[in-house]
Amino acid sequence: MKPCILIIEDNTDIRESAAEILSLSNYTVLQAADGKAGVETALKELPDMILCDIMMPVLDGYGVLHLLNKTPETAIIPFIFLTAKAERPDIRKGMERGADDYLTKPFDDLELLTAVETQLSKKNQQVLFYSATMNEVGTLAVNESGLMELQLSIEALRVRNIKKSGTIYQDGDTPAGLYVIISGRCKTVKIADDGRELLTGIFCKDDFFGISSLLSGDRYTESAIAMDDMHYCLLPKNAVEELLSRYPAIGTKFIKLLSANIQGKEEQLIQMAYQSVRKRMALLLLSLSKPALTGVSEEWLQLSRDEMASMAGMATETVSRILSDFTEEKLIEKEKKLIRIISRPRLTSLQN
Repeated sequence: MKPCILIIEDNTDIRESAAEILSLSNYTVLQAADGKAGVETALKELPDMILCDIMMPVLDGYGVLHLLNKTPETAIIPFIFLTAKAERPDIRKGMERGADDYLTKPFDDLELLTAVETQLSKKNQQVLFYSATMNEVGTLAVNESGLMELQLSIEALRVRNIKKSGTIYQDGDTPAGLYVIISGRCKTVKIADDGRELLTGIFCKDDFFGISSLLSGDRYTESAIAMDDMHYCLLPKNAVEELLSRYPAIGTKFIKLLSANIQGKEEQLIQMAYQSVRKRMALLLLSLSKPALTGVSEEWLQLSRDEMASMAGMATETVSRILSDFTEEKLIEKEKKLIRIISRPRLTSLQN
């Protein structure tokens, strides 16, 4: 069956031109001349992808995205904004609300087809990704019927994109659900009364985050910020709660799995609070040596001095001094902003 693309655009020339290009490329194309008609068509036809203009009469693109995100069947449809050059500064608003990509008008045939093919391919790869992710949740007893439902719930989610330094949620927000990272890294931070930033955690591919507040029912007590261009999914709070209530055995094991992250963070903060700055830095380097957290490779760590200082609870100048000492002692190697551990046994011994 040919993929179905819905184009929501009030400019007739642009809409029909894009429709012709996609039709010639073996796609089924639906058209809507305004946001209201576009939402009605999307709900009725459930296309495989939606291309939507931002500035439209009756209902603008942001309104279309907002309404479609309220319905589970349309919330998972890849969504691409069509925007004029003058509107580009506003595109971040759309991306933060869940859009997958955007095309700047006027666009050519190749730009349109590349964007469409990329998002459709990404959607098809989600099943493979979640199969791998579920291996990480192997402790949930393969024979439990709840596991299958949990897996199907996750596979149905739409992949969300966020640029580096983008905020996923803020301190004080109400938990929306459980987050899982597909690619990139995310950090959680707490802002002190004096304005200093305390880095409380770093998460990478296959990691869940936003756990503590979701389970406790309280508002977030920290903010989550993308460290790289990141792809992630959100399992809605009501879906999590329903699974946990319907499958108590699965719920117990799932909570234990997620709580392990919290326990590890607490132990790390306690050790950092009572150890010398050298031991704290050794502990930090070892804890960040997980390949996916490095952001570069299995050997190199990529983290700014400010981020390391925030996570270790010390001044940036102190971090720089200790890293220089570790370099002279042949414990680590530095290359610009990258760090590589070259003597793990000695660094472990120092940490202990």
